Amino acid sequence: MIVPMKKVFLIVLESERKEALKKLRSAGLVHLEAIQGIGAELTTLKGKLSKMEDACQILSDIKLPKDKAKAPAAEVSGDMLEFAENVVSLVEQKKALENKIIQNTVEIERLAKWGDVNPEDFAYLADKNICLSMYEIPAAKYSSLPEDIDTIFVNEDKSNVRFLLITEDGKKPESLPAEAFPIVMPAVSSEEMRRDIAESRKTIASIEAELINDVACVPALKKAIGQAAKDVEFENVFSGMEKEDGENALAWLTGFVPAENVDSVKKLAEEANWGFAAVDPADDDEVPTKLKNNKFVSLIYPVTDFLGTVPGYQEYDISGWFLLFFGIFFGMIFGDGGYGLIITLAGLIGILKGAGKGKPAPAMFLLTFIGLVTVLWGMVTCTWFGIDVALLPQWLKDLSLTNVPLFGQNFAISNVTSAESEEMANLVSQNLQVFCFTLALIQLCIAHLKGIFRNIKSPKMLADLGSLGMMFGLYFVVLNMVVDGERFPMPSWTIPVIGGGFALSFIFANYDGSIGASILESCKNIVSVLLGVVNNFSDIVSYIRLWAVGLAGSAISQTVNGMAGGMLGGAIMCAGILLLFFGHGLNMVLNVLSVIVHGVRLNTLEFSGHLGMSWSGFKYEPFSETVNK
Repeated sequence: MIVPMKKVFLIVLESERKEALKKLRSAGLVHLEAIQGIGAELTTLKGKLSKMEDACQILSDIKLPKDKAKAPAAEVSGDMLEFAENVVSLVEQKKALENKIIQNTVEIERLAKWGDVNPEDFAYLADKNICLSMYEIPAAKYSSLPEDIDTIFVNEDKSNVRFLLITEDGKKPESLPAEAFPIVMPAVSSEEMRRDIAESRKTIASIEAELINDVACVPALKKAIGQAAKDVEFENVFSGMEKEDGENALAWLTGFVPAENVDSVKKLAEEANWGFAAVDPADDDEVPTKLKNNKFVSLIYPVTDFLGTVPGYQEYDISGWFLLFFGIFFGMIFGDGGYGLIITLAGLIGILKGAGKGKPAPAMFLLTFIGLVTVLWGMVTCTWFGIDVALLPQWLKDLSLTNVPLFGQNFAISNVTSAESEEMANLVSQNLQVFCFTLALIQLCIAHLKGIFRNIKSPKMLADLGSLGMMFGLYFVVLNMVVDGERFPMPSWTIPVIGGGFALSFIFANYDGSIGASILESCKNIVSVLLGVVNNFSDIVSYIRLWAVGLAGSAISQTVNGMAGGMLGGAIMCAGILLLFFGHGLNMVLNVLSVIVHGVRLNTLEFSGHLGMSWSGFKYEPFSETVNK
């Protein structure tokens, strides 16, 4: 459920502002309204935090060699900010050296056909009034140079001749053909550039070694970042509090506290002699959302945290429904008991490892749950790593419902013609589609039932009742149009139910005390109202993606088995085994992506859309000693 909140107001003496904030932070109960602090101290603290975060990111991205991968964490000797600045400085130095190597390499390659070039030699000769300049010219043009042009032939290739132009003043003679183009003199000699490259590479290797050693300090750096972030948060609140000027001036702030904790904050205020008031949040207040559920429903939190989805304070907490349907969707998309066993095993191993370290990650419990759901789906459909049912042990067949053509693509068929077999396979496909559409009907009807109960004392509940009727009517329309018109003829009451539901929704969807105003509002938005019926139809149809994606995954696993099957009995058995591991592993990865794209979407878009949810909320994160991230 979404925990009820109270809006609280705290007033303190401006002179006691800092001590008051320390006590409030120690309590860790008040989620403060957004505050924008100012001041040089805040700017300095933010700069310090940014520098340490940059250093942490740099060190975290370094790939350690095998002999350093398991090195124990190390502490930083000295100031952590200096350590971070040194890390950033080393990286900047490394980038500068890499750029220098590139520039020198390009320059050496540019002069490669000239051999070693030393600008000091040219300068020495210039002092003796012998000015030499490097030129290139097409080979055919060199032999026709004017006689007044003095040159020294250097070398040639198929296209160009390289030569030195001899002059007294270093200027280009007017009689020199335009095809002759000068070669820019390098800043330093080729030998010096090569030495510079070697020294730069040596320095880069030293920098990389130092950075690799610094990786062991990442845990200490993260701890310092947490403290720095806490300092920034405190200074931001301290400098951003509204306050009066003058003697005995007051300062104040507002925030939100779970209703169950209001008495604790009130007691703290009384002990510290603060001004205190608590009221219910107004409709236009931006209230944080705190969810409170049992341990089982809380299994879905890793998914919602990953997605960054938080229901608004005035919206619904659908954590339980999200978990239930997410598990079903996951099992149907993976659709294979063998894959489910692997997922379950991975989850159990994660739980055991986490227990050894003190506390298992919540994601491991979720992994175990969805793995078990997948095993259950694979068990009833008799689908295990895409293996043909005929080749599976009898006890697995006995656990399944392969004799009921609702389940599975590869149920046992015997003593039937090919035409009958095709007809039965088509029946299975149709029934799985019906199962998907029935899931859609159940989930979307739950959404409108929640709307009915929320508005039970208002005529607005009739709009949800109308939407509920439309859903039932459209369900039979979908079966008739998408699955099989002969097998699923539309009942005579279908169109009247859809029409009646549309009328109720049209009249009461915008009800706010006046039926006339509600109808007028619907008339203003008549296009979107009519499109809403189409959207209801498409929302039901969209659940067919569960069947389609599951079918695709099953086809991939069967194809992998077919490709590898011929290899397992011969000399290339190892190749066949590798193909099985690679093929099924790739299929599992694709299934994970499908769950994210399709399984999550049905909860966060289709289901949530019918609930009227926009996921516009943000987490309750109280001002506390622990930095919220």
